[in-house]
Amino acid sequence: MTTVVLVRHGQTAWNVNERFRGQADVPLDEVGARQAERTAERIARQWAPAAVYCSPLSRARVTAEEIAAPCAVAVQVDRMLSDIDYGSWQGLTPEEARRRYPRQMRRWQSGSRWARPPGGESLRAVQRRCLEAVLHIASRHPEDVVVAVAHTVVNRLVLLGALAVGLRHFWHIGQDPCALNVIEIEKRSFTLHSVNDTCHLTDLTSPRPEVLPGERGS
Repeated sequence: MTTVVLVRHGQTAWNVNERFRGQADVPLDEVGARQAERTAERIARQWAPAAVYCSPLSRARVTAEEIAAPCAVAVQVDRMLSDIDYGSWQGLTPEEARRRYPRQMRRWQSGSRWARPPGGESLRAVQRRCLEAVLHIASRHPEDVVVAVAHTVVNRLVLLGALAVGLRHFWHIGQDPCALNVIEIEKRSFTLHSVNDTCHLTDLTSPRPEVLPGERGS
C-alpha cells in the first residue's frame, strides 16, 4: 500500500488578487514561501517520504524543493501534475472572465464534466491525466510514503476520483495553499484519510475572507 501526501503549493500574488493562474508560471509570494517551509517541517516530522513529485510550475516546484530538502530526497517533476490550461481565461479575474465568457463561466461554476475555458482543458481531461499520474506514482512506490505537490484544480479532481463522486461536487472540496491531503492507494483502490489539512499553518492564514465557490482560480 502506498501513502500519497497530496499537497497544494504555497500562496502566490495571483491567489491574493484572484486571477486564473493555470499554466502561467506565477512564483510563490513571501507568505507562500513561509507556508512551504512550515509544510516541510510538518511532513519531515510526521513521515519519511521515499520520493517527492511535483508539477513543473515554479510555485509547485519550489514548494516541493522545500519539502524534499529535510527528507534528503530529490524532487521529480511530473508534467501530468501540471495545472489546468485555462486558455483565454489565464491572467483574468473571475469577474473579467464572466463578462467576456458568460456561458462558459456558468458551466465552469456548475462543475459540469464538460466545463472548458475557451482554448483550454476540460475538467474531465484534467482529471484523467492527474489520476493517471497519481496511480503511476503509487505503482512505483508500492510500500512507501510519497509526496505529490500540485494545484487546487488538480488536487480537487484527484480527491473526487478517489471518492468516486461526480464533478458537480468540484466546488465542495476546499484546497487552501499548502494544504495536505492523505490518500492510501492499493491496487488502484483509494482510501482517503484527510482533506485540506492546514493545522501547521494556523498563524499564517490570510486575514482576508474566503470568496464564494467558483470565484477562485488554481
